[in-house]
Amino acid sequence: MPDTSTFLSPVYNVSPVPLKKIRANAYNPNVVAPPEMELLELSIWEDGYTMPCVCYYLPEEDMYELVDGFHRFLVMKTSKRIFKREKGLLPVTVINKDLSNRMASTIRHNRARGTHNIALMTNIVSELKKAGMSDSWIISNIGMDADELLRFKQISGLATLFANKDFSVPHK
Repeated sequence: MPDTSTFLSPVYNVSPVPLKKIRANAYNPNVVAPPEMELLELSIWEDGYTMPCVCYYLPEEDMYELVDGFHRFLVMKTSKRIFKREKGLLPVTVINKDLSNRMASTIRHNRARGTHNIALMTNIVSELKKAGMSDSWIISNIGMDADELLRFKQISGLATLFANKDFSVPHK
């Protein structure tokens, strides 16, 4: 446990690190499906990097190994527009822990993100529809597909969400 009188959270020391000096760790079990990766790329494009990646510095190699943020790292690696805009620099905070504790940190970071609460997501969809946002706007801006949006609208039970919609299935 760090000395609480002198401890300063790593987030207060964010550094721009060249992408070529960062590598993935070999133990991250987290996977992200392609639609969520597309949403992450859109999020970073629209909002910028709002959270730094967490790394461990390897002085003997002058490299940074990811502890958390692999998918944000991957977006910069694969998105030419983001790489260009960010000048190939990824925001990084550094933690100084042994391998076992870095592995534990990776799992804590992954699990702490949790999942979206269905009731809260339903409320968000309902509020967006009430605000006049189209289905296509919701789909493209919060990363849902049409079936998922339909399910949230069905869960909400609000008839206004279905106003003026044709739900018949065309026959072939």
